[in-house]
Amino acid sequence: MGERVAAKAAGRVTGPGSAFARNQLRFVRLLRAAGIPVVTRQTLAYLEALELVDLGRREQVFHAARSLLVTRAADLPLFDALFARFWSLHQGGGRAPREVPPPRPPAPRAQPVQGASFLGQRARPDDPEVDVADRARTWSPEEVLRRKDFSAMTEDELAAVRRALLALRWRVGERRTRRLVADPAGRRLDLRAVLRDAARHGGTPLRLHHRRRKVKPRPLVLIADVSGSMERYSRVVLQFLWCVLRGRGAEVECFAFGTRLTRLTPALKLRNPDRALEAAARAVVDWSGGTRIGESLAAFNRRWSRRVLHRGAVAVVISDGWERGDAALLAREMRFLQHRCHRLIWLNPLLGHAGYRPLVAGMAAALPFVDDFLPVHDLASLEQLARRLAALPARRPERRQSLVSSPVSSTLAGEPAALLAEPRSSPRQRSRVGERAR
Repeated sequence: MGERVAAKAAGRVTGPGSAFARNQLRFVRLLRAAGIPVVTRQTLAYLEALELVDLGRREQVFHAARSLLVTRAADLPLFDALFARFWSLHQGGGRAPREVPPPRPPAPRAQPVQGASFLGQRARPDDPEVDVADRARTWSPEEVLRRKDFSAMTEDELAAVRRALLALRWRVGERRTRRLVADPAGRRLDLRAVLRDAARHGGTPLRLHHRRRKVKPRPLVLIADVSGSMERYSRVVLQFLWCVLRGRGAEVECFAFGTRLTRLTPALKLRNPDRALEAAARAVVDWSGGTRIGESLAAFNRRWSRRVLHRGAVAVVISDGWERGDAALLAREMRFLQHRCHRLIWLNPLLGHAGYRPLVAGMAAALPFVDDFLPVHDLASLEQLARRLAALPARRPERRQSLVSSPVSSTLAGEPAALLAEPRSSPRQRSRVGERAR
């Protein structure tokens, strides 16, 4: 179709059957065969321009073709060579020259197709030029930042991490509530709606209405360790709590502990991140002090668990597991916490280090009651956590240790069975798992 239109336009240059008109189309085909993209619109514009220039002057024809048939600066040297070779074969305007094969370019190496090159080939002559930086064989600072440990980051890098955390979508797995909402594809018949509709039509039910159970996201409870052993990660952890609270709002509760438990939700609700982190640091009186994980979880279970661990909440504990108190108390409180929540996730910054094994007393006591044991030492681990939270299943886990791909998965696979296996108990003990010792 484009060739026929161009041929009709070429006939208007010097006559329907002129050799010069046929040479114009052959020259355009030569450019295309050499790899220079020329569309029908360019060909028509070039033929119209030939009616306005002096065909007896070669430089005018050259500049008209060069300005209208070439859209990429990189193709200009090739165009100059093709123009000189093609028109040198026909000087004087006798017979039309035969098709001239294009010069063979050197065989290029196999390279992936670049998006900028593809867009350049598809571009139109009237499109504006856009400068695209060549990023081939370059390293990305964002990728380096994703894999850098939080404890080795500078102030600027921590600010970049905060912006990256704000860009993440912190969605938690959904749950089906008991409330019913109207849905044409629902499975339950809405008798009230059917009767109301029948009353409008003289008592004859003309339409069936259905309902389904309403779906809502699960609440999220974050409990962070800000003791001395977590001092290198405490600031990033507070930034993480603030970003999740900003993204989820009223569905998130934040706590911190060292030797005692502190609720940080009111302080972290400030919109300014620096003021929010400063208010949270003032609220925690035992910052960078000792570690009493068992006693802190006991205070949470006794005072806050009934308030915040409802409607199938997901609990996330962020700690390295260095317990200075009673490990048996920690195990008992972890078992109670696991029973109250839909899923219990433990984030350990040391898990991302090669060679780490959870052998300290606190971590070994808590690990059998953890549903997901994940690292939290870099930005990539937090992105993994976001994907994990969004993909939580609707049903509770089987309460077995679930390990994800990490640098220490192979080392954890060889741990003693007492650390990774599900705790065994009698039927009577399982029925009383939610009771607390008085």
